[in-house]
Amino acid sequence: MGLDITVLTLDWGELARTPEAEREGLLYEAMCPEDEPVDAAGPEAGWVVPASPRVPWCARYEFSGTLGSYKPHFWASEGWSKARPHAAPPLRDALDAFLRGLIWPGEDPAGDDEPSLGLALPAHPRRILTCPPSDTAARAAHWARAEPLLAGLRGAYDRHAAAPGGWIPGFAAFAALVGQWGEVVTGAAGRGWGVLGLTT
Repeated sequence: MGLDITVLTLDWGELARTPEAEREGLLYEAMCPEDEPVDAAGPEAGWVVPASPRVPWCARYEFSGTLGSYKPHFWASEGWSKARPHAAPPLRDALDAFLRGLIWPGEDPAGDDEPSLGLALPAHPRRILTCPPSDTAARAAHWARAEPLLAGLRGAYDRHAAAPGGWIPGFAAFAALVGQWGEVVTGAAGRGWGVLGLTT
């Protein structure tokens, strides 16, 4: 079946004020609200705000065309690894800083230093990525530098990283997915929130 991913943006302070024993249940509720009808289509893409009426300080982002799978994010990371040596240095530096640990290899979320996060996170649901508010704000700044330069990568990406028939066949799909991550990070940073990527 493969790995899935649910991306939440949330008020770190509210989560910190939630008793530790209740945090796991609230995260699962934000991922898949109990009151949501089983056959509810939900948004095709974009924000679900709040993620659940029971967790009003949390939003969920639905990525377009991914069906909830982590595979497109993995293949976008692979594409960036192949294209980055051919990217202009300003774009390469900004996109490296934006993507590292987000979808591109970086720190292992299981190795997070909990005190640096400002709160203890439950072991479940399992974290694929963790961005506390300070990290989210820094990523938003990197995205603001990278976004206007991204179109300049088109030729190099399609020459060196294209994968016809795959999840990320070429630059257009790569740019669309990375742009959605930009929406996630920018939206969270605008609220002063953090980001969690979770899987069941």
